Amino acid sequence: MSGKQSLAKKEWLKQRFAEGLVFYRSVERGKCFIEYIPAENAWVPIEADGWFYINCLWVSGSMNGHGYSNDLLEECIRDAKMQGRKGICILCAEGRKREFLADPKFLNHKGFKVADISDCGINLMYLPVEKDAQPPKFRECAKHPTIEKTGFVLYYTDQCPYTYYWVSRVQQVAKEHGIMFKVIHIMDKESAQNVPAPVTTYALFQNGKFLTQSIQSDKKFLALAGILE
Repeated sequence: MSGKQSLAKKEWLKQRFAEGLVFYRSVERGKCFIEYIPAENAWVPIEADGWFYINCLWVSGSMNGHGYSNDLLEECIRDAKMQGRKGICILCAEGRKREFLADPKFLNHKGFKVADISDCGINLMYLPVEKDAQPPKFRECAKHPTIEKTGFVLYYTDQCPYTYYWVSRVQQVAKEHGIMFKVIHIMDKESAQNVPAPVTTYALFQNGKFLTQSIQSDKKFLALAGILE
């Protein structure tokens, strides 16, 4: 990760701390961390007042299998109980692990249940700490992710540092190949909570249909566009 990528992420975090964002990191610098926020301030289109929303639970490959995910999740659960939250929620793919989303097998093992399902196969999972808490849910725009635009359209935020480099790279190759590609940089919470997709960190559409939440390199994007180099 470049210095500029890291700075963009740090600035985004800095602006969220006043909204209650919490960032815990293990002693293994940058390789294990959890990031969560009161769900009413989350940059995703969900209805989950009183819950915590986990932006990211990240344990790098070499650190897997050492219990770090459990430890980080327990910190979040402890905070939820101390602050009188209803519980915690997080996004994952339906049935299998997808890039930049939580592992559904891990969540199921920890007792999470499905709160809501988007048409694109992304689930909102929840773990209550308050008895009989009403589960969170997607807003309609996230539940049915479609837009009325042709070509490629990308919605993204600065939450993930990898977007800083790859969004501009994809813009460049799209221009070079004459591909219709519109970028919508989400800069505030209100806009994020009304994005027409369950994911706001990176949501790529083609001809109105949601394609992926996976951050595309220039080569991957060209392959999606049907251009082989």
